Parts: sequence; structure tokens; C-alpha cells
Amino acid sequence: MRPGYFIDYILKRVPLLRRMPLQRWVDRLTDADGRMWSRVIMREDCERLLAQLEPNNLKVLEISGKYYASMGFRHYRSTHYPEFDICATVLNETFDLIIAEQVFEHLLWPYRAGRNVYQMLAPGGHFLISTPFLVRVHNEPTDCTRWTEMGLKYFLAECGFEFETIRTRSWGNRDCINANLVSWTAYRPRLHSLVNEPAYPYHVWALAKK
Repeated sequence: MRPGYFIDYILKRVPLLRRMPLQRWVDRLTDADGRMWSRVIMREDCERLLAQLEPNNLKVLEISGKYYASMGFRHYRSTHYPEFDICATVLNETFDLIIAEQVFEHLLWPYRAGRNVYQMLAPGGHFLISTPFLVRVHNEPTDCTRWTEMGLKYFLAECGFEFETIRTRSWGNRDCINANLVSWTAYRPRLHSLVNEPAYPYHVWALAKK
């Protein structure tokens, strides 16, 4: 058992009140910064992709999240379920960019949702989507679907996006997958590897253009 995995294992099994001082000490020792291990590379790459789109010129909708609110978009709006159900309806406006981070795996009707996203995009608009792949089932409130890079590309094409414009990425490794089997794991740079093992993707994401 590797040291990082062993420390994660111990922290997750020590009762909460006893764990708090231990966890603070481990956080300082390992330079933990509050990020989730599984999302470090995904978010860094998504932010690079969005930076290439000149964010200050974009009208943006983020579905069920607010992570990208601080990127300096010209106009930013966030919606949340159940007040807005992307599977069932569309907003009466169009956007230059729509973002759905860790949303589509929870949808009962992902193809309906994908077509609704396509409908709300202005011509030439982009859709940034990320989903987990090798991750435990987490019903929030449901957990339905997984895609590989190829699967996500064909899914987006079926929703209407031009196949050749769809750029996919993925990242993961076995240690990260194992560490997250019990509960979500904070990133500790001194312990956790960001090396990608392509056969073990934890997260898959794509940027598609209308």
C-alpha cells in the first residue's frame, strides 16, 4: 500500500472528533489546498479551454454549479435543479457558452438535456461538459450514466454538435480511483500523483461547438 493511500485510508476511518486535529496536521504536512484530487487536472484543462474563448466576450450559463463564475465573463448566469430542469425545459434566451460540470451523469434523460443545451446556444456557441467515469455510484439524487471519451463525443454529436468540432479529454489513475472509493479525497501534493493512466480515467470532459 502506497503512503498516500495509507494516510487517506486512516483519515477516513478515524472517528470525526478524533480525526479533526490529525487531519489539520496532515493537511499542513502535505500542502493540502482544498481541491479535490480527482478534479485538479480536469479543472485546470477546462480553464485553459475557456481562456482560449476570450471569456470577457461571452454570455454564459452554468447548469447546477457556480465554479466558473469568477472567470470574468461578460454575462454569467447559474441555474439549479429542481427550479430549472435541463431535461424538461429551456430558457427563453441564448448563450455563447453553456457549462455542465458533473451534471449529466445524474440525468434521467441526458439526450433530451443535450438537445436542450444545443437549442439554447447561439450560432457558434460552445458547450463545456465534464462527467466522471471510474467513480463509485453517488445518487445525488440519481446516478445514471458514464461515458468514455469516444462515448461522450458520439453522445454530443447525437445531440446536434458537429462531430469534428468536439474536443475530448480525460484523466485518472488507479491510486486516485482507489482513494475515492469510500469518500471524496482532498488533493495532497506531497502524497498524490497527477500522472495520467489513460486506461483508468476518473473524469472525462469535452468542449463542443454549435
